[in-house]
Amino acid sequence: MTLTFIQNMGGASILLFLIFGILYTIFWIYCLVDILRSEFKDPNMKIIWIVILLFAQGIGPIVYLAMGKSTKITNYS
Repeated sequence: MTLTFIQNMGGASILLFLIFGILYTIFWIYCLVDILRSEFKDPNMKIIWIVILLFAQGIGPIVYLAMGKSTKITNYS
């Protein structure tokens, strides 16, 4: 069943899925590095955001970019 689905997709669709997967992986790594480098108002927020990224794979990075910036400490030097 799965093999038949992949054979019927064609080369362009497989390439599209591959590009989307690579871009999403880069986006996820960017969010993880940003969390690890940032300081948060609450010390537990770093752990909470990492857990959200790990267990909410599909929507975690989007939620972090939408809501996580407000929980950071901003240092303007």
